[in-house]
Amino acid sequence: MSTLLNKFLRYVVIDTQSDPNSNTFPSTEKQKDLSRILLNELQQLNLESHMDDYGYVYAKLPSNTTKKGYKIGLIAHVDTSFDAPGANVNPRVIKNYDGSNIILNEEYQMDPIKFPVLNEVIGDDLVVTDGNTLLGADDKSGIAIIMQLLQEILNDKTILHDDIYICFTPDEEIGRGVEHFNYDYFKVDFAYTLDGGQVGSIEMENFNAASAKVTTIGKSIHPGSAKDQLINAIKLATEFSSNLPKDEVPEHTEMYEGFYHLTAISGSVELATLEYIIRDHDMDSFKKRKELFETIKDKLNEKYSYEAFKVELKDQYYNMATYLEDKMYIVDLAKKAIIDSGLEPVTLPIRGGTDGAMLTYNGLPCPNIGAGYYNAHGRYEFASLNQMEKTVEIVKRIIKIK
Repeated sequence: MSTLLNKFLRYVVIDTQSDPNSNTFPSTEKQKDLSRILLNELQQLNLESHMDDYGYVYAKLPSNTTKKGYKIGLIAHVDTSFDAPGANVNPRVIKNYDGSNIILNEEYQMDPIKFPVLNEVIGDDLVVTDGNTLLGADDKSGIAIIMQLLQEILNDKTILHDDIYICFTPDEEIGRGVEHFNYDYFKVDFAYTLDGGQVGSIEMENFNAASAKVTTIGKSIHPGSAKDQLINAIKLATEFSSNLPKDEVPEHTEMYEGFYHLTAISGSVELATLEYIIRDHDMDSFKKRKELFETIKDKLNEKYSYEAFKVELKDQYYNMATYLEDKMYIVDLAKKAIIDSGLEPVTLPIRGGTDGAMLTYNGLPCPNIGAGYYNAHGRYEFASLNQMEKTVEIVKRIIKIK
């Protein structure tokens, strides 16, 4: 019987990176490589399950009691971030971590002084990368937790539950994870995403999020005769960037502070592009951040007397807190399960987003439960097997009818 660790190690070696520049759905076909494996495993558990043309995997574990409970959904995403290499993942297990430096390879290591979160997982069994790729625990730890949970529920007939629905989504990392979500199939009272940090966390606040693409159009003239004529699009791009607040960036903000984050820049003398993500918990501040892009564009276009700057803004997801205010029993149910598992619930604002944000916005309440991984989207990503196992216990308590 496959253990939680075996499941996790099997999933993370599959390259499932999504692509923000793709116009297809899912954005990469390789995401379906994992989806097909999950579908096969669900079918081996004799669960009603299917994968649709978009790459979503759905399953249902029917109620095993006449007692009335909540119909609950559990959701995790198959894709991994495009912020670091994601192919040829080579995970390594560190048994009973002793608090020392973790050498990933000759170039990369994790020092507990620079990564103080390591002090919180001393004694745990950790899964780390080899320093060449991300790990993919975001969100394959959530997937492994759900699959392990289903196995344990099916093996223990004393766990009484109402209908449980499962969905594994594509393209969460590019903000499109619920674009083709089948609400008609997913007939639940509410759901939880398992996509976050430390065990015991329950998150119901997240950023409002948008993407921004700034295009600068230069005037290319041979440099030998360019005086007073050449306008360099690359320099226009840097000028636009310099007009944004310098301290309102991820590396200088925390908690509820919003930011502008330049994620990519490319171009030539004639044409250049800047790609940003915009984040803020407060909706009014979020709107002002987007308006600033238009203001800067208009000011600089007036300065250069032609349309040298173009801005494309696209909302990605919104803060679920507003929509959960009158449904806090969903959060309270998770908090009680966390307490009953011997932990103190942690509620911090998510400095990011999950599929649950847009699901909640679309009428399906869906806060997030921590899945035991840290340092997502990079080579320093790691997961705690102990925390993942504890999360299985927590979710089991959530779905169990007393």
